[in-house]
Amino acid sequence: MLEPLRYRYHSVRRRVRRIERREMQEFRHWLEDTENLLHLSVLVIVPLLIGVVTWLSNVSPVVSFLVYPPLASGTYTLFADPGGRYSSPRKFVGGMTAGAFGGWLALEVSARFWYPTTPEQFQVHAGAAALGIFLTGVLTWGLALEEPTAFSTTLLVLVTGAERLPYVAGIVVSSSLIAGVFVLWRRHVYHERSRYLFQSTHGDDQVLVPVRGDDTNSLGLFAARLAAAHDAGKIVLMKTVGTEAIEETESELDAAGRTVSEDGTAEHSVTRAAEERLAEQQLRELDRLRERITSVVDVPCEFVVAVEDGSVGETVLTTAEAENCDLIVSPYETEEDDPSPFVRRILSGNTDAIVFRSSNGRTDWQRILVMVRSSGRVANAMLDFAQRLLPTEGTISACTCASKQRERRTAEILLENLVESFADPIETRVANGSIEAFLERNASLYDLVVVGASTDRSAVSRLVSTPTFERIREVDCDLAIVHRG
Repeated sequence: MLEPLRYRYHSVRRRVRRIERREMQEFRHWLEDTENLLHLSVLVIVPLLIGVVTWLSNVSPVVSFLVYPPLASGTYTLFADPGGRYSSPRKFVGGMTAGAFGGWLALEVSARFWYPTTPEQFQVHAGAAALGIFLTGVLTWGLALEEPTAFSTTLLVLVTGAERLPYVAGIVVSSSLIAGVFVLWRRHVYHERSRYLFQSTHGDDQVLVPVRGDDTNSLGLFAARLAAAHDAGKIVLMKTVGTEAIEETESELDAAGRTVSEDGTAEHSVTRAAEERLAEQQLRELDRLRERITSVVDVPCEFVVAVEDGSVGETVLTTAEAENCDLIVSPYETEEDDPSPFVRRILSGNTDAIVFRSSNGRTDWQRILVMVRSSGRVANAMLDFAQRLLPTEGTISACTCASKQRERRTAEILLENLVESFADPIETRVANGSIEAFLERNASLYDLVVVGASTDRSAVSRLVSTPTFERIREVDCDLAIVHRG
């Protein structure tokens, strides 16, 4: 009687764990977008820090509750835009301190020379306010401590009355505390987010390469350079054998009289012999390709020959799973100028994939252009793949297109957030107009263009706007189309 209940309990538990893993993976993908990470940090860290400062003000007379307004706005500025003009710990602490000191000085001058009495709490003389803002502007400008919150601390110190010294001391203590937390967060979390969050920097080590077509050198070396960038990297060269080829070989063997088998089953013997002959032929081709690849790139190389089971693309995806490969590097194929069913299937699978189109047989890529549409896991993966391909003396450019002039600043921020998480320098470009027009003008300046497969968009979105790689008919350099599974 207890056995069905126990089985049901374990079944529900396994289902909950699968849901948890899936939700954690989706959450990790969501955090790969830098904007999402910043918003989450603001929602979590800023309230916690202000709560700590509130607790300090309750247990110590040093920190006044009047520090809250400038402190809250300044803390938000730090964590919402950690690479911005005002996101400097030195400016944050020094600017707020200079503002408090400027307000204190203005209050002392006005009380001595203009007004015989100190104003009541929450009443500020107009002359003192103007003088305080002026002095703060002079101090922050002269000391290179320009900070918006400095001016709010100036005005608030004018209402503290006899508590001017504790107010200034509270500004120094609380702002230093927040600046210290910000420095640790920016150094160990924000700047290291590619290590913790971007899965492409850790995975995609085992690369499956379906060898098809004539230009195999470029494809093989492209995959080898990606794999060699990681210590655990290797490539698996794959050939497929169609059932028609097996049947033709069977006919040849049958005609030659090679129908004897140990178990007496002639049909099975011929089929097995045909498969072995075709496998030997394919392995010889793969071995020659391996020699060419390993003579240039030091990377482990394995072989696999698979029988096509219906769709070639489906066979490749199944083989990738069976061989524990986490990245597929496939050649680009067309039918009537459109991507072939093979390419479309590879770009719709659950395995990360790069579809590579060679223009002139190039085997090294020193100038790489990465075209990004938005931030997130696909853009991060494209930049990571570009860095893995790049030689020491090469350059990477990250570019996005803005259709309107007012979108330019947003595009610049997008690129800035993307590239600053990578250790090596990446230049950024914001182009006006369409991607096709930009590539037509500039593709010849690069060796490789990397674009997304748009598989992260919804089906309706792809129907309304055709994926970029399908609109690029001719490009005067190699093309890599990236899909995240």
